[in-house]
Amino acid sequence: MQTTTKHWDTYQDQAVTEYAIENDNGVKLAVLSWGATLHALSVPTNKGDKNLVLSYHKMAHYLDNPFYVCMGIGRTGGRITRGTFPLNGTTYNVDTNEGRNTLHGGPHGFNTVNWAGELDASDPELAKIVLTHTFKSSDDSYPGDLTAKMTYTLDNHDEVTLTFEANSTDTTLFNPTSHCYFNLSDDQLISGQTLQVNSKEHLDLDSEKLPTGKMVANAGTPFDFAQGQNLGQAIRGMQDIPEKGFDDVYHVTPAADKTIAKLIDPQSNRSLTIKSDRNALVVFTANSFTSNMKLAAGAGQPYMGVALEPQTLPDSPNHPEFGDITLPAGKTQSYQIKYDITY
Repeated sequence: MQTTTKHWDTYQDQAVTEYAIENDNGVKLAVLSWGATLHALSVPTNKGDKNLVLSYHKMAHYLDNPFYVCMGIGRTGGRITRGTFPLNGTTYNVDTNEGRNTLHGGPHGFNTVNWAGELDASDPELAKIVLTHTFKSSDDSYPGDLTAKMTYTLDNHDEVTLTFEANSTDTTLFNPTSHCYFNLSDDQLISGQTLQVNSKEHLDLDSEKLPTGKMVANAGTPFDFAQGQNLGQAIRGMQDIPEKGFDDVYHVTPAADKTIAKLIDPQSNRSLTIKSDRNALVVFTANSFTSNMKLAAGAGQPYMGVALEPQTLPDSPNHPEFGDITLPAGKTQSYQIKYDITY
């Protein structure tokens, strides 16, 4: 295991640090302090390292568009209708940042701050990047001051584990995720890759992408990834809707080993298995990427990557049957996402 820490950029007069781990197999993990952003997850090839996630060369480029590329998401992933929710008998209104609604924690969410970080390489088989930040209620408008920790680990079995941990001074909401975009192939687009999702249904969404409370069966439609489906074929089946691709919330059933999805590139034989014990996976095929996005892989274009975001079904305070994301005052709650890589 090798670890490095370096000054990566300066943004809003703050130093942005890159924390990096390389395991004994040559797999590399790099995380930026700003937004707890997964900057690189690369595997060795005969042509050099291949980054399996989308990235940028500058911090400003991560934040000058609405796509949250590979950034940490919290306190709440997904949308909260009208920024309003009931909690312990009180109705709360939090800041909105997508029209009348609150998206991905609002305008002062996990992606908007520079986290304090450190590297822990004390275990020769496992290295950790530990990021911490306290989100004050006066800053992000959620009830309670939330002390959050995001820990990225890489081991010698080529498994990345992302652990979210938080406690709050008052009862609040906690439904974090990572907005990670993957492209496992050597092509610019994801159309040759196969996605499998442990899901029989997805959320019905209205015109503002808010859950109606209903579920829609996947079988017999382009939404059916239960047995694995080519992403290009699935996207072609979505061309008659305005989105022209996927930006959808799958209700998932984790397998015994917590696997909820698998992404495979048949041409390179690379694969990514995602494990989570929560009940949802957002799938977004970057349908609305635009050419002014200055990604490291080139100018933005639709279908450059697929965002796979494990979480609890969104807007659950307004749809209690979706799950409970309440974090009681003084209690510590943790969630994990695991990424198993083969190459």
